[in-house]
Amino acid sequence: MKFRGKIIDVACLNHFTRVVTTISKLTKICVLRLTPDNLFFVLSGKVANGGVSMWCELSQANFFDEYQMEGVSSEDNEICLEVTPENLSRALKTVQNAKAVKLKLTKKHCPCLTIAAELPTLSSISRVVTHDVPVDVIPRRLWHEFKEPSMPDFDVSIYLPPLKTMKNVVDRMKNLSNFLVMEANLNGEMNLKIETDLVSVTTHFKDLGNPPWGDDASQDGGPSQSRDPEDMAQARVDIRKLQQFLMGQQVNPSKAMCNIVHERVVHLILLHEDVSLQYFIPAVA
Repeated sequence: MKFRGKIIDVACLNHFTRVVTTISKLTKICVLRLTPDNLFFVLSGKVANGGVSMWCELSQANFFDEYQMEGVSSEDNEICLEVTPENLSRALKTVQNAKAVKLKLTKKHCPCLTIAAELPTLSSISRVVTHDVPVDVIPRRLWHEFKEPSMPDFDVSIYLPPLKTMKNVVDRMKNLSNFLVMEANLNGEMNLKIETDLVSVTTHFKDLGNPPWGDDASQDGGPSQSRDPEDMAQARVDIRKLQQFLMGQQVNPSKAMCNIVHERVVHLILLHEDVSLQYFIPAVA
């Protein structure tokens, strides 16, 4: 197995760092899956058992000036590594002004992602800073756990309001309850609700719009096809998991969407021209 990549463009380095930092806010440990064309950050929590799951896809050509990898074999040309994204984020943040940054899979005291950055200097002597981020190599027999999740058979799909606005609302609601009800319909309406024995608070969002796959043109035979546009689909979720998602997003998405499977799961999607991030939060009773 071999992997090496090089980033020269500062904007690409900053963007890659923002993506990794976002991932670090969502999970302490995840799997970095490397293929010839893409990088994937994967968290395969069992949603049915109350765990969150995540799938983030990056096209390597949009970030790396040089990119070479050899997988475990010609048939299985992939590498799967368990990483701590916070360690990777810290290393990248220290080299933001570098003239070039190289990432390489190395074997030192343990397998590592080695980040070597050539820093600017006033003299003719080059200055290189190196970070070794420990990783664990995932054996081939476990790869099936880190495949792309399928789109849930949702009841309602809706565009999210501005994420900063939504974060401010959720931050305030967290002081009142540990759980929040998200509900939406096919009329572009979304409500965030807190209901306890002492207080009931609801924030309404209107005219958000519904993605094309949420109408009759998609999900043939799915619940949304015959659904009354006024009917709300809802899911009660752990407010901290939603807050984590809103706190972490630094990818400046061009679109942010939410799919709700009634009383089962909230599926959040952030889309950028070169990044796709999916996050699944299970409903709680």
